[in-house]
Amino acid sequence: MMVPVRCFTCGNVVGEHWEEFKARTREAEEPEDPEKVLDELGVERHCCRRMLVSHKDLVDIVSPYQ
Repeated sequence: MMVPVRCFTCGNVVGEHWEEFKARTREAEEPEDPEKVLDELGVERHCCRRMLVSHKDLVDIVSPYQ
């Protein structure tokens, strides 16, 4: 579904970084290393990194069934 707005563990805002993270690591012609992208975005905690790295965007897959 949609990326959570806040980290489930610590409550920091992580949703604001999703679009840039996705664009730079998954949709770019030459994808960047996720570790470096998260460092540049200022996402330092492991729990917050997990929220972005492990997220699978399912909106396009699920939306026809709603």
